[in-house]
Amino acid sequence: MTDTDLTPPASPVSTRPRVKMKPKSNARAIRHGFPWVYANELVTDRRTKKLAPGSLAVLEDETGQSLGLVAVNPESKIIARMLDRDAQAEIDVAWFVRRLERAQALRSQLYNAPFYRLVHAESDGLPGVVIDRFGAACVVQPNAAWAEAHLAALTEALAQVTGCEVILKNAAGRTRSLEGLDDQNAVLKGTAPEAPVPVTMNGATYMADLTGGQKTGLFYDQRDNHAFAARLVAPGAEVLDVFSHVGGFGLAMLAAGAGRATCVDGSAAALELASAGAAASGHGDRFEARQGDAFDVLAALATEGVQYDVVICDPPAFAPTKQALEAGLRAYERVAKLAAPLVKPGGYLGLCSCSHAVDLTLFRNASARGIGRGGRRGQLLHTGYAGADHPQLPQLAESGYLKAVFFRLD
Repeated sequence: MTDTDLTPPASPVSTRPRVKMKPKSNARAIRHGFPWVYANELVTDRRTKKLAPGSLAVLEDETGQSLGLVAVNPESKIIARMLDRDAQAEIDVAWFVRRLERAQALRSQLYNAPFYRLVHAESDGLPGVVIDRFGAACVVQPNAAWAEAHLAALTEALAQVTGCEVILKNAAGRTRSLEGLDDQNAVLKGTAPEAPVPVTMNGATYMADLTGGQKTGLFYDQRDNHAFAARLVAPGAEVLDVFSHVGGFGLAMLAAGAGRATCVDGSAAALELASAGAAASGHGDRFEARQGDAFDVLAALATEGVQYDVVICDPPAFAPTKQALEAGLRAYERVAKLAAPLVKPGGYLGLCSCSHAVDLTLFRNASARGIGRGGRRGQLLHTGYAGADHPQLPQLAESGYLKAVFFRLD
């Protein structure tokens, strides 16, 4: 699919196509705020199938009553995404400005510096769109066909609302492929930064690579969980951060007074950024990087007989889909089993999951089983979630994907 395939239709509002939900489909959920229509819920006649991905249409229930304005992608399992309850809404720069101003107002209230997730997709009224802000730069992930089709208007509105001089498009991730989109990154405004952008959170400085790093360059969602982990650190504590990326938990714990932090990750580039962040934070002499497969490193540390005051494991999504649920739960249990013996008696173990297919109960139970299989027992101290710049849409479980559980081990 090319960019020209995604040019939004130039038809006036009055002639927009109309798409209809099937009898006995869940139109009530749509009325109550659920933002998606699945392919098996929509009447897909030849006219609907011929709509270009990202086309705007009026969604009707089985009786013909309008439910609102949707973006249609016949190539996606999520065939329609609700954009506006007003079926006559114009999706133009002014429309994006209103959505972005609302999102910006929340983040400005929450944070005293412009480093945060600015748009969290459906939760901020922009389905499939993720925008992270890094000071004077924004990184946009247009993960749905309609957003790709209206990217020029979104970019103009984003520059107007934020005043950002640099706007980048990040096209990585499996979601775009499910929408039939390419994986080509782009500079939408300004010039891409040549060096990592320093971001200060919880007293630590992180280095965000906006062009070559994972996702948008930094995971803002763990900010509050980093802060809780830092509270577990006594002066001089030895801490271990596994699946560390750019040092998320490790650097926060160093800033809180840890005597030494060891960060483990499979990516040499991520560990270089973590090391640079430790140096920028003034803790370079107390930082250690260990590159390798996390499972292998955890097993090796056990044979070395080392233990830590705090161990944190923040792996990638082991269960990105429901089909991967059982395998994912086994992987989370294995992480807990390998990590638990590395915690000193009376120390702390933090375990995280970013798999939306794994709910909190399943993840907590898998973690507890793994701790038991690792020969340890403990207290569940705290359950954490994504920060408030990642608001949840109550009707959409996927928007509340992140879970973190913290244990004190005997």
